[in-house]
Amino acid sequence: MTVAKTYDVIVVGSGSVGNPTAYHLAKAGLKVLVIDKRSSSGQGDNKAAIGGVRATHSDPGKISTCLESIKIFSSWEGQYGFDIGWKSGGYCFPVYDHTVESTLKNLLSAQQEYGLNINWVGPEEIKEIIPGINPEGLLGGTYSPEDGQVSSILAPIAFQREAEKNGAVYLFNEAVTGYLRSGDCITGVKTAKNSYSSEWVVIATGADAGEHGPLLGIDIPVFPDSHEAGISAPVKPFLAPLIVDLRPGPEGKTTNFYFGQNKEGQIIFCYTPRELFPGTNRESLSEFLPVLASRMIDLIPKLKNLLIRRTWRGCYPMTPDGIPIIDYAKGLDKVILAVGMCGQGLMLGPGVGKNISSMIAAGKPCIPEEAQHCFRCNRNIYDSETEALS
Repeated sequence: MTVAKTYDVIVVGSGSVGNPTAYHLAKAGLKVLVIDKRSSSGQGDNKAAIGGVRATHSDPGKISTCLESIKIFSSWEGQYGFDIGWKSGGYCFPVYDHTVESTLKNLLSAQQEYGLNINWVGPEEIKEIIPGINPEGLLGGTYSPEDGQVSSILAPIAFQREAEKNGAVYLFNEAVTGYLRSGDCITGVKTAKNSYSSEWVVIATGADAGEHGPLLGIDIPVFPDSHEAGISAPVKPFLAPLIVDLRPGPEGKTTNFYFGQNKEGQIIFCYTPRELFPGTNRESLSEFLPVLASRMIDLIPKLKNLLIRRTWRGCYPMTPDGIPIIDYAKGLDKVILAVGMCGQGLMLGPGVGKNISSMIAAGKPCIPEEAQHCFRCNRNIYDSETEALS
């Protein structure tokens, strides 16, 4: 098999991270090839995302990266004339428990230090931010007004379109079967159809990332588990922010629960099950909607007559410590890993793409050193603690 063509960068994967990475690289003037085993962009777990975009995290890496994402998402329609469903309404974490109150308040100074606009507000202001919220036991909560929501269906189309305008080439229905190499340097990609050489390779393969480790001869510690989500029929807009309820759910089945009203008026929602579902099974579960409905009605009682249109499941590509890997691959030259987004690829993607473009074109990350340090490959990934605001 002959090498078809030479590129500056090959991006493997055209999802939440791969598409914005291709966009930033092509915009920087690099010759980019994007390869995906699926039939079009965003057809993996990208389309399963509920669209929340927050810089409200507890580590500098995610805060810095998502602040960049928010700048890109919020200015997209004005810059390119393409509506990606951006809705700026913020994120709100209402609190009913003093332990949670203490945890969130203790995070505020570090979050603000890294540029996040977030504050603790009292129960009366929470009632204004979340009309109809259950007031019983409400202590207040955090509110970050510059966070928002975006369409996980429209965003990949937008990034691909602009990447292609800047010269990026997309190849679909081509699964990567191996990598070209010269010693420790990866020099390209092999598929069943052809081989393509490049100076750099970016691995942005979501839940499939672990499968690429053996092909590259390294360990990529990404282990998917599946989560369910759903969406309602549209209702009159009343809810500006996306809400995160950190209380344990009924019968101990859930941990955090989150939902919001999108630009079209639909309520879109998800929760984190206490007992995770490892693997890539995407079949919906019968218990999801009853548990979800109970939590939603308990928090905002007037939602009891909400009509649910459909539910679905997608995969979170998890790392053992709950923090992504965005770094030059350890033991290989000219490879960058952008993997293990832990269910936050959509919100991280534009910022990750900008950072990777800088790592290749400028030779260094564009986020602060201590922020990039969070994403390094050589951290002790199996002993770290999962991020508090996962």
